[in-house]
Amino acid sequence: MKGWSGKILRVHLSKGKSVVEDLAMRFLGGRGFAVKLLWDELPPGSGPLGPENLLILAAGPLTGYALPSSGKLVVASKSPLTGGYGDGNVGTRAAVQLRRCGLDAVVIKGKAERPCYLLVEGGRAEVRDASDLWGLDAFDAEDRLLGEHGGDVGVILIGPSGEHLVRFATVVSQRGRAGGRPGMGAVMGSKNLKAVVLKGVSEPEAADPEGLRELGREAYGAIRGKENYDFWRRQGTMATIEWCQENSTLPTYNFREGVFDEADAISGSTMERMVVKQRGCPHCNMICGNIIEDCEGLESELDYENVAMLGSNIGLGDLRRVAVLNRMCDELGLDTISAGNALGFAIEAAERGLLDLDIAWGDFEGAKRLLEDIAYRRGAGKLLSLGVREAAERLGGGARDFTIHVKGLECSAYDCHLCPGMALSFGTSPIGAHHKDAWVISWEIASGRRAEYIPEKADKVIEFQRIRGGIFECLVTCRFPWIELGFELDWYPRFLE
Repeated sequence: MKGWSGKILRVHLSKGKSVVEDLAMRFLGGRGFAVKLLWDELPPGSGPLGPENLLILAAGPLTGYALPSSGKLVVASKSPLTGGYGDGNVGTRAAVQLRRCGLDAVVIKGKAERPCYLLVEGGRAEVRDASDLWGLDAFDAEDRLLGEHGGDVGVILIGPSGEHLVRFATVVSQRGRAGGRPGMGAVMGSKNLKAVVLKGVSEPEAADPEGLRELGREAYGAIRGKENYDFWRRQGTMATIEWCQENSTLPTYNFREGVFDEADAISGSTMERMVVKQRGCPHCNMICGNIIEDCEGLESELDYENVAMLGSNIGLGDLRRVAVLNRMCDELGLDTISAGNALGFAIEAAERGLLDLDIAWGDFEGAKRLLEDIAYRRGAGKLLSLGVREAAERLGGGARDFTIHVKGLECSAYDCHLCPGMALSFGTSPIGAHHKDAWVISWEIASGRRAEYIPEKADKVIEFQRIRGGIFECLVTCRFPWIELGFELDWYPRFLE
């Protein structure tokens, strides 16, 4: 395998200039490259929303090849939510197109004078006017760009929340594929950059193309042969609702409880009866995206995190209504996990008399209104758009006691009252309370010693951080084949050979 093109595209929006540079990859790719670049080039004290901050789209050495779950890229920057390093990965056609452009990464600096988008075609880049796209939601804006540039191009863009610099705005792709929880969408908005459009012209090179194709076919077959493959294809991550309910770890009423009385109504089994179609990331045969019709007659792609945070965490036990809130977050470019945290925090603050807001547990219409207010930074939404840590600091009155975050990043959808190992993994994640770096909770519960503080748990967190947050975030490939099906790790060095 060749793995890298050895080239990155640098774009300076303030100057309206771009250049392709040769790059000798000393790091595996993805997160490793992004961290190194930010460390070397970002001046100390740089503001996350200032023009000097870098926005990085980075592939890994497996990205773009016909290998399992390799259709991902990392989006990274200094986070406006935490003040530290922030990133996310996105499963999208844009990842494949980035490699087809002959690039390993795009690095964007500066701020355009007016709304713009970046068109990358092959190794050439052009900054184009986006005045007609600014203000559109992520779905409508992407549809326009696809109409202009062709349905096969890759698009990474922001919704209104990114334009309004909401601290937990994400980037969005392909009508709901989102990433960059620590505010990567806000960084993009601060640069007046609505979208990056990637249009490749050639496949990435491989040292042994036929050998790699054969190995890929073998690997796909190995995944299909795993015991839980068929069940995964039916429910994907949504099976976690029932698992968390059974193990008292389902976030409920702003993490006050771990069991939700209406969990069955938002479960994977309920979803399975509603699914109208499924989709997956490029080069994936696990296909975990389950799409249902929401109560407004529109399609919404569900997974565990968004359903738990926009369902049980706010006391809403109607899956089609939860699907509306999920779709709204994707259209607006809001992170569903942080949005669910913000809603839960707001409801509890209102309940305690700390926030003058007409909203209650299970209040679907109130949640809809508040999501829009957060995205456009109106009323109470302006406060909540800063994230729960900052909102609690400004509210006072003991509000800090019911904020659930690490480093300012709101907690993923696992109640850790009886799982100190998972709490440790949140506490030591480099970007904040995100499950992607060290999801040890299933191991912890299976160990039979879930509530204990034992050295083995710290060891497991370190092991998982090296694998999940290290290997997978640098290869920029999905963890699901390994963590969910038991796809062996020794496949990955074989891919790289």
